[in-house]
Amino acid sequence: MSHEFYQLGNFAIGQIASQIFFLHFSTNFNEQPSMFSMKEAIVMPKNYQYILAFVFAIKEINEDSMILPNGTLGLHILDNYCSRQITYEATLRLLSTKNRFIPNYKCDPENHLMAVIGGLDSETSLYMATILNFYKIPQITYGSLVLGLSDEILLPSLYRMVPNEDSQYSGIVQLLIYFRWTWIGLFAVNDDNGERFFQVIVPMLFENHICFAFIKRTHKWADLAELLDLFLDDLETFPSLMKSKANVFIAHGTQESMLNLIWYLQVAAWDSHIGKVWVVTEQWDFTLTDYQKNMDILPFQGAISFSVHSNEVPGFTAFLDNVKPFWRREDGFIKDFWEKAFSCSLKNYKITENEEHKKKCTGKEKLESLPRTFFEMRMTGQSYNIYNAAHAIAHTLHTIYEAKAKYRRRVPGGILKFWNLQPWQFHPFLRGISFNNSAGEIVHFDENGKLVTGFDVINWVTFPNQSYVRVKFGTLDPLAPQSKELSIHDESIVWHRMFNQVLPISVCNDQCHTGLHKEKKEGEPFCCYICVPCPERKISNQKDMDFCTECQEDEYSNFQQNQCIPKLLNYLSYKELLGITLMGFSIVFAVSTIWVLRTFWKHQETPIVKANNRNLTYTLLFSLFLCFLCSLLFIGKPTSTTCTLRQTAFGIVFSLALSSVLAKTITVVLAFVATKPGSKMRKWLGRKLGNTIVISCTAIQVCICSLWLFTSPPFPDRDLNSLHEEIILECNEGSVTMFCLVLGYMSFLAMVSFSVAFFARKLPDSFNEAKFITFSMLVFCSVWFSFGPMYLRTKGKFVVAVEVFSILTSSAGLLSCIFFPKCYIIVFRSELNNKEQLIRR
Repeated sequence: MSHEFYQLGNFAIGQIASQIFFLHFSTNFNEQPSMFSMKEAIVMPKNYQYILAFVFAIKEINEDSMILPNGTLGLHILDNYCSRQITYEATLRLLSTKNRFIPNYKCDPENHLMAVIGGLDSETSLYMATILNFYKIPQITYGSLVLGLSDEILLPSLYRMVPNEDSQYSGIVQLLIYFRWTWIGLFAVNDDNGERFFQVIVPMLFENHICFAFIKRTHKWADLAELLDLFLDDLETFPSLMKSKANVFIAHGTQESMLNLIWYLQVAAWDSHIGKVWVVTEQWDFTLTDYQKNMDILPFQGAISFSVHSNEVPGFTAFLDNVKPFWRREDGFIKDFWEKAFSCSLKNYKITENEEHKKKCTGKEKLESLPRTFFEMRMTGQSYNIYNAAHAIAHTLHTIYEAKAKYRRRVPGGILKFWNLQPWQFHPFLRGISFNNSAGEIVHFDENGKLVTGFDVINWVTFPNQSYVRVKFGTLDPLAPQSKELSIHDESIVWHRMFNQVLPISVCNDQCHTGLHKEKKEGEPFCCYICVPCPERKISNQKDMDFCTECQEDEYSNFQQNQCIPKLLNYLSYKELLGITLMGFSIVFAVSTIWVLRTFWKHQETPIVKANNRNLTYTLLFSLFLCFLCSLLFIGKPTSTTCTLRQTAFGIVFSLALSSVLAKTITVVLAFVATKPGSKMRKWLGRKLGNTIVISCTAIQVCICSLWLFTSPPFPDRDLNSLHEEIILECNEGSVTMFCLVLGYMSFLAMVSFSVAFFARKLPDSFNEAKFITFSMLVFCSVWFSFGPMYLRTKGKFVVAVEVFSILTSSAGLLSCIFFPKCYIIVFRSELNNKEQLIRR
């Protein structure tokens, strides 16, 4: 391991390259901090940008006399080689006297550690924190950090540049909800962080009705020999995961662990050209090692990541343009990086047998010519955090300088020296630090030592030449109100080419279209279901509805079961053909009744009119006239008035008509009985008997109807259930008992009238009065006997039409059977209308 030196001034800052950055305070000009070179086995050239971002930040700080007047910062970089042991050793070296590894013993007062920047992943940060926390040395992590509540309490010296991972998981869930992805696959490294990821996100998925098709635990980063063995073990199972019906995969793991995933995807891509949407956490980056430089990244086309927020820092790209293989002799990383990135050799001696395939580096290679999987010219999120962390330390020193300006003193040489500055004194100043960086953003920590920042939601657009473009299409703000942390503008998203720029669908089964609802499959996760049509009067107007919504009472569902349509009003209207027809018949029959009444009135002195009581005839005609008119009460929209009068008027008028018929029939019978010698029935003949029968029979019905109106009168009502598409406007009878009593009483009068007329049908009256009454009552009873079944079998306005038809038919039967034969004789056969003819017959 080579030791190189790179000094920038009085204050020295150290780090572990690609993993940890250490910052310490030094006033030694002669000695220069050392830094380890990169590990030869496996190199990730892209991580070299972290070092350059740190160097750029130190250079920018030292050139700005307003931050540290009369002082500069140096740097000290150490590499931990992704090893726990080396991380502990490197941390202890910073606590030891320089070049003498004696932990917890430091006799070099000029090489005084004040703060640490690192590391990139949780494990490295926690390894360092277990040591640094005892000394209350501020530690700023620039990568993700998974901490439990106990860790936050036990590690008060830890400062985080990345928000809590739980907020990132919440953002992932909101993203799935936004795109309606409910069937996903989960990938995570098989370690403690991976298990915690599953423990946190799986309940969040279930709470939001999202299921997972599988859980895959990927192996941790290892050397090539061990990696090959692990790869062969999963060679059979991994392609089957890629063929899963889930089109969205969520991947969690460190940057190095995600490299294994790339190996697997190469084989899966060879086996089947299947596109997936990868949703990855903040640690993700398209970073390839020197052994993976020819691998294809197109399977990740359209991937979505929650990246650490970053911004373009002025001057950084120009700074990278000046980086050359020998730009700083103190840089012990540049040689390994340059050779791995450009596949050339910087050695001056003869190229060995193992390096025969390598060309010699010219030194004129450009970083911008490298694929982005090897190096990026734009500052990444982690580099941006390192840049801000270095400036935070510098501005903290500046604040301390100003606070203690009155206690400072000048030492020989004009060097500025703080009086007894200890690491623990950094904390109150660092927690309250707030400044604007050169990108124009405010950098400050909250009271818990967390940088107030969020995540950028990035869409990765890849190209065949291993280059890619990061397209920011959203942000995740952990400080926003709940369920509003995620802000997305999805118009700019580029999906995997297999989706043809159509929003990918990731569900267990096809969506349920409108008119259908989801029904769970037995033995399957709740995201797997079958689509079932909505029942009657229920709809689903959106896709994948859990249940159908019921239409309101005055609405019905259409044939497709996806819309509620207002029901039409159903009643017998004057404006429709049926109503007009029935109304026309009513008027015609009423006019006919008037004509008959006029005819009888005009010929009231004729024998045929005088026979069988003229007053009963007039009463019957008047009641039939009212019967025809009362049918009009059943036509039109029901109102309180019409509903009250319909059945009661009909019952009373019909009772009047039936009682008149009954009186006429009894009069006919008594007339022939009274003519027998010695009959005592003669005294019953006359107007008095007929009037008594009419009045008494009608009065009973009037009493029944009055009782009905006083107790439970009919009222307008709406029948919402009998017809699917219509609301029946009807008259509710109020009391069914009273309604049946009214009909029953009319039926009784009709049966009595029919019975009396039937027994009197063979009496030898001149004009066959009893026969006509018998036939008319037969028609009357036949109509009303057939009315019952028809009434029960019809619905809506046809019920009213049947009743109107029955009223008109039965009334017309009485009118025609009783009076039309007499009118015929009066009008056309007047010679028969005389007393002699009556006596002779």
